[in-house]
Amino acid sequence: MTPRPRTPRDLVGGTPRSTYTVDFDGRPLPAEEGQTIAAALWANGILAWRTTRDGAAPRGAFCGIGACHDCLVTVNGRPNQRACLVPARPGDAITTQEGTGHADLGV
Repeated sequence: MTPRPRTPRDLVGGTPRSTYTVDFDGRPLPAEEGQTIAAALWANGILAWRTTRDGAAPRGAFCGIGACHDCLVTVNGRPNQRACLVPARPGDAITTQEGTGHADLGV
């Protein structure tokens, strides 16, 4: 039997204080208090949540510290939010961002 891969939580211990649900592209996902949106998406096996302006290539987290713009996502109707910096909050409606996030404006 192959052992289960260790997680960061296994290494440092502890348990989340609370869990709640966020909505990603119409499906409910569990999130833990203190997680960023990127961390909540990663924890649910989602690695890409944006497409590029040219070519619609998938993107997710790259730097993880807010220095790049690969992890942009739309949160509660607000485009261009850095998923690696924005905390996941109960009931957030998160959607994949297409290009600049302003398709409805024709920009």
